[in-house]
Amino acid sequence: MDITKDSYGKTADGKAVDLYTLTNANGLVAKVTNYGAIVTELWVPDRNGNLGDVVQGYDTLDGYIQDTAHFGAIVGRVGNRTANGKFTLDGVEYTLAKNERGVNHLHGGTIGFDKVVWDASQVRAADAVGVKLTYLSKDGEEGYPGNLTCTVTYYLTNDDELKIEYEVTTDKPTVHNVTHHGYFNLAGEGSGDILSHELMIDAASITPVDENLIPTGELMPVAGTPFDFNQSTAIGARINQDDEQLKFGRGYDHNWVLNNYDGSCRKVCVLYNPKSGRVMETHTTEPGLQFYSGNFLDGTITGKGGKVYEHRYALCLETQHFPDSANHPQFPSIVLRPGETYKSTTVFKFSTK
Repeated sequence: MDITKDSYGKTADGKAVDLYTLTNANGLVAKVTNYGAIVTELWVPDRNGNLGDVVQGYDTLDGYIQDTAHFGAIVGRVGNRTANGKFTLDGVEYTLAKNERGVNHLHGGTIGFDKVVWDASQVRAADAVGVKLTYLSKDGEEGYPGNLTCTVTYYLTNDDELKIEYEVTTDKPTVHNVTHHGYFNLAGEGSGDILSHELMIDAASITPVDENLIPTGELMPVAGTPFDFNQSTAIGARINQDDEQLKFGRGYDHNWVLNNYDGSCRKVCVLYNPKSGRVMETHTTEPGLQFYSGNFLDGTITGKGGKVYEHRYALCLETQHFPDSANHPQFPSIVLRPGETYKSTTVFKFSTK
């Protein structure tokens, strides 16, 4: 195992940014920058033992500074969507930026956790190397109440896992829903669309959305719909069916209500690419999983090595609480109060077949 630290450049206001390279005993490599707590590269073997980078991103810091797709970043204070950029907590209404089409608050706002420099330190464990990243989101930042301290630790383990541990505290009642926004393609980033990937999600329902991709508050059973991934199914098999929810999302861009939510870390999802043989299991303590099939990728983004990221060239599997939870009291709560410590774990485990 090894961990190295290199300079990655500076932000426009002169803040130094670093890049950490994590290597496990089996040769897997993860690269993490403290700008946006972004995983810039993730090299894992195919069935023939050849390493490939399976996450979309950029070659330079400037690419991430200009990025609007949140490639590989930690998004927050509240990831996903908040309806009309508003929520009420303890009788007080808070107004947030409407940074998605002037309608929704998305992924923490205009300057979310993906657009700031985090404090970083190297960490080592018996079977892993990692980077511990901490950010203080000050009271009033992006409209949110409370000084909120978020710590995210990435570990690359000798079990071929990218493990993400979250810990969040606050000094005032607030809301939070922090998640990792990695864009995965198990055939290798920039190598084609993800429609032949096979996906299993252990969930009996989704939170259906309206035309603005805001949950209606209901739960919709997936049985008999294009959203049933309880058996491993090719992503492209039903993505173009005549279905209102698919039309709203331009494909899959929905939250699955995961089975057996009890706060323990359990396997909830398996992604498989038949071409490369790579398998990625997702394990999480979270109640929800946002599966996004890269519908808004449109060929206008040039990524690593000059590769153009076309329609559905990658997918996101965002472990989370449900979207717009601040406005749906029947959903698992995202409220955090002083004296409480929120902890969460997500693991992406790699193998081949």
